[in-house]
Amino acid sequence: MMESYDVIVVGAGPAGYVCAIRAAQLGQKTAIVDKQWLGGVCLRQVL
Repeated sequence: MMESYDVIVVGAGPAGYVCAIRAAQLGQKTAIVDKQWLGGVCLRQVL
């Protein structure tokens, strides 16, 4: 079965993650695609 989306965000780093959340808040059916984990490197590293 194919899904259809209003917005597809490529990249789940800090900017992509926020973009996807905002699109969903505005009522858009949203998908987020990343080759790794949600949040990008910045949000997963402990300094």
